[in-house]
Amino acid sequence: MYLLNACFEYLRQQKIIFPALTTLERVVWETRNRAEEKIFNRIYHALTPTQIEKLETLIVPASATESNKTPLGWLKEPMGFPSPDTFLKVIERLEFIRDMALNDRSLHTIHRNRLSQLARLGTCYEPYAFRNFKENKRYAILVVYLLQLAQELTDKAFEIHDRQILSLLSKGRKAQEEIQRKNGKKLNEKIIHFTNIGQALIKAKQENLNVFDVLESVLEWDTFVTSIEEAKELARPSDYDYLDLLQKRFYALRKYTPTLLRVLDFRSTKAKDPLLEAVELLREMNDAGKRKVPIDAPINFISTRWKKYLYEEDGSINRHYYEMAVLTELREHVRAGDISIEGSKQYRDFEGYLFTAEQWQADKQQTRLAVPIAYEEYLQERMTSLEERLKWLTTNLKDLDGVSLEKGRLSLARLEKDIPAEAQAYSASLYKLLPRIKLTDLLMDVAHLTGFHEQFTHASSNRKPDKEETVLLMAALIGMGTNIGLSKMADATPGVTYKQLANVAHWRMHEDAMNRAQANLVNYQHRKKHNHLSLYK
Repeated sequence: MYLLNACFEYLRQQKIIFPALTTLERVVWETRNRAEEKIFNRIYHALTPTQIEKLETLIVPASATESNKTPLGWLKEPMGFPSPDTFLKVIERLEFIRDMALNDRSLHTIHRNRLSQLARLGTCYEPYAFRNFKENKRYAILVVYLLQLAQELTDKAFEIHDRQILSLLSKGRKAQEEIQRKNGKKLNEKIIHFTNIGQALIKAKQENLNVFDVLESVLEWDTFVTSIEEAKELARPSDYDYLDLLQKRFYALRKYTPTLLRVLDFRSTKAKDPLLEAVELLREMNDAGKRKVPIDAPINFISTRWKKYLYEEDGSINRHYYEMAVLTELREHVRAGDISIEGSKQYRDFEGYLFTAEQWQADKQQTRLAVPIAYEEYLQERMTSLEERLKWLTTNLKDLDGVSLEKGRLSLARLEKDIPAEAQAYSASLYKLLPRIKLTDLLMDVAHLTGFHEQFTHASSNRKPDKEETVLLMAALIGMGTNIGLSKMADATPGVTYKQLANVAHWRMHEDAMNRAQANLVNYQHRKKHNHLSLYK
């Protein structure tokens, strides 16, 4: 419809008599097909024969003994619960895609919305469907899908590492709590001893008695010495930290961390980052099979908390604590955005979200920004606006309720509750008058009022849902929104099967459709609010 309306507008501007509607439909259809073919060919012709051969193997069953499973089907399988073994599975798939040596140079001139659509199609289509496509369409969709999947796998790998570090620290806390729980009786005994000894020392001081005689009157000397030794074993660090209990947990991390450091490429915003130097050092040690950390290893980035456990008695660096400190700090810096991951979507360099210098020079004159492009003009406009508002504030300050300026300090009075208790009680009574309604009926009414369900267009045909599909869509939304799942939702809904709900969720409830539907609901609320305010005025 958008393209048809664009045709109508163009013909009006050019003062051309409208042809038959069927003719315009054929023009739009042919234009769409040509544009689609152009995109497919651009991606297809950038591939080498070796890449095409590897892409073709994705949709061919590996062997007849594996239930016709294809490499593409293997790539699409769910990952499972985050664990070191899951991490290795994710990396295996990531390296499989990297081995194809695909690049995104041919995609730079294609609009990102079109790329998102092609990636969605790659997610939805089964391997057998790809075998029915023309070569240019087949390989173009596969390339875009695999490049996006590589980004998702990179993000997934780091998220698993994130969870493992959190699990490591959580297990340390639980281990400390368990120690305290098991030794509760002994700890209480030591407190009683300490209390008795303290009272004896106070008595000896006040009555000028022999300290040792008074001490032995409450606790025998051998028992006293034994109690002190036991207290040393029960004592925890003065800051009550649990890092000293993590050394045994190190080997759980070693199941996957060498692969993490080898496969993921970390980049820093700094020219010379000691954390990345430490990462590179650990990579080299893993490759060479070395166990001893060099005494000059970078440690400036390590927090004081970890440094307490970093050195052995002979002054050497403890490998276990050094590596755990590096991995923990790496997690924190990536989450903070100080370090990016090459090939990631969620953790990429901040510069990757911006225009390149070449793109900006080419497109800056066509921008639709509401502010001047030149920063001198922008700053001048902001300064002028600020000066005008300050002048207005100076003139009207005495007339403003709840605002005062005394001795250079601006004070604002606390906002009082503006909803009287009577109004709240009246509102509650009104809600009680509302009839009870089933969630399904309510959702259908909202769909009828707002039309948000029309935003769930088919990922392939871009077709809006019909009446039957709308019912399935509402059922799938309820099942996923209430966390009961599609299977139980199908069991609870007469005439609806799990296959129908899964098909609707697979082809229609993709990310872009969900975002459009949410925007539709928000815009409807905004329009209603604006209309009510207009009537009130």
